[in-house]
Amino acid sequence: MEVGTKYKILSIDEEREVQYFLKKKFLQNGYKFYTARDGKEGMVQLANTCPDLVLLDLILPDMDGIDLIRRMRQLSDCPLIVVSSKEREQDKVSALDAGADDYVTKPFGSEELLARIRCALRFRKLYGGQSSYQRKELQVDFEKRIVLLQGEQVHMTPVEYRIMEYLARNSGKMITYQMLLEKIWGPYASGNNKILRVNMTNIRRKIGDNPAEPKYIFTEAGVGYRMAESSE
Repeated sequence: MEVGTKYKILSIDEEREVQYFLKKKFLQNGYKFYTARDGKEGMVQLANTCPDLVLLDLILPDMDGIDLIRRMRQLSDCPLIVVSSKEREQDKVSALDAGADDYVTKPFGSEELLARIRCALRFRKLYGGQSSYQRKELQVDFEKRIVLLQGEQVHMTPVEYRIMEYLARNSGKMITYQMLLEKIWGPYASGNNKILRVNMTNIRRKIGDNPAEPKYIFTEAGVGYRMAESSE
């Protein structure tokens, strides 16, 4: 099995030639590869695909790259590498201060970029904190990004998994509706939590959690949700 087989890479770059080159190289090395050509599409892809790592060009047609980094950091803590033609020291400092983990200037060598990606993913695995959540018959594996019930994988949509992961990583804490809306759908999400309730109903059905007698996810009416603490 190739090194990158289980990892998902999201590239946000408006240059089609760069996207084509990266796609070919990453697929050859076993990565799953997703693309976006502007900031808005990048935010949607971030929420829908739950990537393990993001590659980001600072020059985008619809928004400032530094601002996009800040927005993405409100949704995800996955490794983020800037790949940009901007070479000024101040550009690099601003990107790193905004939340980027590394900075590669264009033109770049593909082998160097792959090495930096492996390094970022390795660091995340070593220092990224807990690897899973376990409570009775339920397990959330953060590394494999799957949910297991009695040892069997439960099919979750990308959004459902992100909700489960966020609650599990913060088990024992009360997470408000607005916190979840902003975490999953972005800082400008509507205060209407209907979409959240629909997803939560589906999640509870899939993990066999009766809201009247919950084992895993508890509701504080009018406030939010709390995941039972991990028993690991």
